[in-house]
Amino acid sequence: MQQRNVELRAALKIGEVSRLSGIGIEALRFYERSGLLDKPSRTQSGYRVYDAEVIERLAFIKRAQLLGFSLEEIKQVIAEARAGESPCAEVREIVRRRLQELDERMREMRRHRNELAKTLAEWDKTGARKGHICGLIENAKIEHGTPQAKNLRRRG
Repeated sequence: MQQRNVELRAALKIGEVSRLSGIGIEALRFYERSGLLDKPSRTQSGYRVYDAEVIERLAFIKRAQLLGFSLEEIKQVIAEARAGESPCAEVREIVRRRLQELDERMREMRRHRNELAKTLAEWDKTGARKGHICGLIENAKIEHGTPQAKNLRRRG
């Protein structure tokens, strides 16, 4: 019933859009500034007034985010659709790249997990080890890690 009322009403204030979409007012303003939403008309007193279609657009944005699209990618897809072009080929490419990125991260996570398991097994054999704080960590031979962590390793 609430969705039907949205369809019948052509003018929604920002608070109503927020309540109906579950998206905060500041996020709505950000989406507007970013070009994800069309600029709403304004009342004489300056209040934003949105068309009911904004609810569909916001649902699209949420769904795209759940699929892993960045706001910039969503903006690009919307721009193509506004220009009368089908963005579906670009959407498939974005998802294809995202899957490749996820596969690489999963390989990295498996490598890291294996290194941690190997290190723990060695530590279980070693027991306690003297050091400044904890000799186990100080003498660990872990190769996996972020570039920042690799730069912090002690040399020598």
